[in-house]
Amino acid sequence: MQKLKKVLLIDTHLTYPNWTEGTLNNSFYQIAKDFFNSKSYEVLETKVEKGYNTEEEVEKHLQADIVILQTPVNWFGAPWIYKKYVDEVFNRGLNSKKLLIGDGRSRDDESKQYGSGGNMQGRKFMICATWNAPAEAFNNPSQNLLQGKNTSDVFLNITSNYRFCGYDILPDYNCFDIYKGDTIEKDLENYPAHLVKVLSL
Repeated sequence: MQKLKKVLLIDTHLTYPNWTEGTLNNSFYQIAKDFFNSKSYEVLETKVEKGYNTEEEVEKHLQADIVILQTPVNWFGAPWIYKKYVDEVFNRGLNSKKLLIGDGRSRDDESKQYGSGGNMQGRKFMICATWNAPAEAFNNPSQNLLQGKNTSDVFLNITSNYRFCGYDILPDYNCFDIYKGDTIEKDLENYPAHLVKVLSL
């Protein structure tokens, strides 16, 4: 009997009343949930703002074949509650040696690199993000702010945590220019096609 695959969806939206209520991020989150349900995945869920148990979060990561972070981009990163979540959950996973065993280096074998101590090989991680920034701000050396950097560069502090634990990093999916642009409906509509694509990687 084939093992039922599992996905962990993490919603890191942080509510600011009368400004950002999380409707758009929740829409992407729900699309992912519906998509994976339709593919007969078991969907594990965490909404960081609603609270979590660190040991349970470690166990969810151990169970999940793929982890998807749904996040708004606030000041070029996820909301601060996600950094708190990472510190607490990954430190628990380090302490218990469930997610990783140290940083991978060994005094007995100098060929072992920093960041090679993860236990989560074969699992995948992806980010779906909403931005105020327009798409043209990225991959363009003439843009003064990001100077040619792409979204993967901006997300390095997030994806490195997962790579450190052994995960493969999947291409991110982004909804840009959410306040001044006009592509939100198209981005929502195209999200399942991106999920189909990354599942084949």
